[in-house]
Amino acid sequence: MAMSANAQQTNTQSDQETIEEITVVGKSVSYANNSVSQDMVNQQSAMTSALAVIDNLPGVLVNEGDTFGSDDWSTTVSIRGFQLSLDEQQIGITVDGIANGNSNYGGGAKANRYIDTENLGTVEVSQGTADVASRSNEALGGTLNFTTMNPGEQERLTISLTGGDFEAKKYFARYETGELAKDTYAWVSVSSSSNSDWVQQAANNERDHLAAKLISRVGEIDLTAYASYDDVVEANYQRINTAQFKADPSWDRLTDTITGIPYIDQVYRNGWQTHRENTFAYVDAAYTTNEFEVSGNVYYHNNSGRGDWVPPYLVDIIDDGAGNANSELASNTAFLGGAPIGRIYFVNKDGEALSPIAGCESSISFPYGGAGAEYDPACYAAGAIPVGSYRHTHYGKERLGINADFAWYGRIGDIENTLRGGLWYEDYQRQEWRDWHKRIDARVSANFDETPYWIQYSREFNVDTTMFYLEDELDLGLARVRLGAKKFLVELEGEDLFGQSADVSVDSDSDILISAGVVIPMPIEGLEAFAGYAENFAAIKDNVLERDASALENIEPETAENIDLGLRYASNLFNASITYYDVSFDNRLSFIAPDSPDGIDYLIGTNGGYVNVGGIDSSGIEASATWYITNDWGLYGSYTYNDSEYTGTLDDYPAGNTVYGSAEDLAVLSLDWARGNYFAGLSGKWVGDRWMDAANTTRVDAYTTFDFYAGVSISSPIQGVEDMELRLTINNLTDESYLGGISGQSAWIGAPRTAAINFKLAF
Repeated sequence: MAMSANAQQTNTQSDQETIEEITVVGKSVSYANNSVSQDMVNQQSAMTSALAVIDNLPGVLVNEGDTFGSDDWSTTVSIRGFQLSLDEQQIGITVDGIANGNSNYGGGAKANRYIDTENLGTVEVSQGTADVASRSNEALGGTLNFTTMNPGEQERLTISLTGGDFEAKKYFARYETGELAKDTYAWVSVSSSSNSDWVQQAANNERDHLAAKLISRVGEIDLTAYASYDDVVEANYQRINTAQFKADPSWDRLTDTITGIPYIDQVYRNGWQTHRENTFAYVDAAYTTNEFEVSGNVYYHNNSGRGDWVPPYLVDIIDDGAGNANSELASNTAFLGGAPIGRIYFVNKDGEALSPIAGCESSISFPYGGAGAEYDPACYAAGAIPVGSYRHTHYGKERLGINADFAWYGRIGDIENTLRGGLWYEDYQRQEWRDWHKRIDARVSANFDETPYWIQYSREFNVDTTMFYLEDELDLGLARVRLGAKKFLVELEGEDLFGQSADVSVDSDSDILISAGVVIPMPIEGLEAFAGYAENFAAIKDNVLERDASALENIEPETAENIDLGLRYASNLFNASITYYDVSFDNRLSFIAPDSPDGIDYLIGTNGGYVNVGGIDSSGIEASATWYITNDWGLYGSYTYNDSEYTGTLDDYPAGNTVYGSAEDLAVLSLDWARGNYFAGLSGKWVGDRWMDAANTTRVDAYTTFDFYAGVSISSPIQGVEDMELRLTINNLTDESYLGGISGQSAWIGAPRTAAINFKLAF
């Protein structure tokens, strides 16, 4: 049962005005949950990632390094001290209730890979305990369920054009078929978008997206089918520290030109790229009667792509002997596997590796604190030729899964009883390999030889996941109580296709995970109290198997115990909720890299390891309210207080220190207006101070950003056009300068003020 404020209507002399705002404070369940409103969607442009629309919900902090969310590398989500970032995946994501298949950068996929913003139905956020039936083995700190819109009953063509700052443009079209056959409706959409990076406007983000959805009723069975294809090329941003931010808060230390010095050109912006293709589809069937319902679906997901970097050297793989040209410079040989024997920085015209002049000291000071003599062309004799690599890490993934659920509605004496249960099974296969390409001429461009000179490794991972659950709910009149349990069975296998390391396998099964709760209607109409408890689980990830140094026998799956206590109120004019939560997170996994100098260790991939580093204790308060002041005006606000601390004995994560990247205070205030054909809104979000590092020595300042939107929507403006809408969106209205997402104990710069305008026609 969705508790929501109904849209109010009032007659004027000329027409009927409607304020089209529905804010879902939460479903009437025993755990904290919220859904986005239409106004939250309006605060983001049609260019923006679907992730951005949840940022104003209580307890949620979304940071995207790109102003339109076009870069997954720099995207972070934080809920109650739990993180979704480059190095941590502790928040579950589902699409129409179906598991997304991990959210990590290295082959994962967040919701924006599956859904175009214009096709978004709503987003349901369960901040903590979540539904016992939730399909995710990452949901330690909440679940985000992104839903796609259903087809309408009437034939309709919608065309949307968006333009904005940083060369932003998007073309979108969706055709709704109307009734194709008896009780059968569908839509199909296509979009293409692009924008440059906001720092230098030197690199380009490109995205093409296709999607279709069909719903049908065949006899007593409801059918739903959805399919999407997403193809992106993303320009990445680099993390910086607080000293670099203070020196220049508008530059992430990537460069826009080739200098001919590979050490400097390793931060060439067009060499930091992500390429991804995602194909996703499912078919769902449901049968419902007054006494029971059964449903099930089958889904398929294919992911492929790569991540790029520009190492400032060639890897020396083959000992060619003194006085001989280096084999790595040939354009027709790819060496498979093996360990590096050195690095090549400069060569002579014959392709022989050169050494720097003895005693020479480099004058290069950028990036990463400067370079040694081996990187500096001034430390070589005249005629030395710089060489460098273009490194690709390739990702491939296939997932095939099924979901099945049932619910039986009966009575035990005079007590209404609901028994439900279900099953989730997924067969997941992932490939990863890394190859190194010679830059054709490092003096003039980043262009590379299509034939790699070295394929560093090739691996395959297989993961079988089975989850089943059972829950019973009794409606006692004075309260609804529920008790449920679920269990995960997860089997992981890793195979080194080059035979450089032993094949490994590990079971990552959960204990029986208990879920319980109660909802109590209060004497005041519309007010209810709720309490929930859940044991959550995150299986060991397959990337743990990549690391030789990970001692699997000592690694435990991550677990969390979540408690929610709250009040929820709903009426026609005012909605509110407040939740106290307490979370205990154990067996936190972290990657410990081997010692290396400052900068990027491009050769990592065969060393380093994962270890359990204790856990996190989080507690706090989340509150939100929506007040419909008049028929024209609506006011929304939320506040979150969060206290997240490390537990355990590891020196790198001292017990009692605040979890880095988590904000202690979050607050949102939004004012929205609609009258006749016109609408507008202004929203502000304050993010309190955060720590950048686990040692709690570097503090990131608080910041406040504002988003503004205004538009006009006209019905039947001309013959043949049903609706026309023009909407202006300005994000970060005051051009606040701040550090946004934090990962790996450094941060990305928050995007500056960005304006976009959208023109939409419906025929």
